[in-house]
Amino acid sequence: MYKIGIDLGGTKIEGICLDENLNVIQRKRIPTNQQNGYRHIVDSIVSLTNELSKNISDYSIGICTPGAISKKTGLIKNSNTQCLIGMPLKEDLQKALGKRIAMENDANCFAMAEAKLGSGIGFDVVFGVIMGTGVGGGIVINGKIHNGRTNIAGEWGHHKLHHNGNACYCGKCGCVETYISGPALEKRWTELTGKAQFVPEIIKNLDDAQKWKQEFLDNFGIGLANVIDILDPDVIVLGGGLSNIDFLYTQGKQSVYDNVFSDVVDTPILRNKLGDSAGVFGAALL
Repeated sequence: MYKIGIDLGGTKIEGICLDENLNVIQRKRIPTNQQNGYRHIVDSIVSLTNELSKNISDYSIGICTPGAISKKTGLIKNSNTQCLIGMPLKEDLQKALGKRIAMENDANCFAMAEAKLGSGIGFDVVFGVIMGTGVGGGIVINGKIHNGRTNIAGEWGHHKLHHNGNACYCGKCGCVETYISGPALEKRWTELTGKAQFVPEIIKNLDDAQKWKQEFLDNFGIGLANVIDILDPDVIVLGGGLSNIDFLYTQGKQSVYDNVFSDVVDTPILRNKLGDSAGVFGAALL
């Protein structure tokens, strides 16, 4: 059976078709254009899926989305692509495609792809981290996604890091995401310096960013140490745009270790191997 994977991102929708041996047969990216609304996104996914399946008959479809499906309502919740919130995305896509689909959030798909094809190979419990526009996480145990009772397992981005801290779109304050996501780091840089710059530009000038860097390391360390204290995974794999920051694997790892409740801390914190394609591979593997 062929496998079609669709990765619905904030700026792009990527589709892939794999054969029985997981070789790539087709691959295509199109813009999400989320400003055009929910119906536009549904139509785009349907069109891309139909294009990828044009010359095959026996195939499965997996879809990677921002947010999760509520077990109570079947609707999308906790999505930073906010036009999806409260919408029956899975149901609408199944109706439009005339076929059952598997759907998981982007962090779970990332974790699945890295566990089976990337840096998590050989580890039983893999915690996959997304650090980019948002902050999320996914858990894979013995090759299977662990969703949790209410489909929120791994959501470390909404752990409370600071009481009465930064306001979050989720309605609460102090969430990890409001401190170590890309937009949050850029906002903090502007507060400290008055300059509006993107993270890659800030990283090039670390001599002028010591306070910013130390705050980043402190928040990163406490946030992931909390994950280790609760889950104690065999490996943590970092993904998303911020995973390209080299000091996260040296000073960042040490900051995590300094905050873990254990006399022995050796949890590997690894860079991903699949880059921004992890989501689409993970979707296909669903």
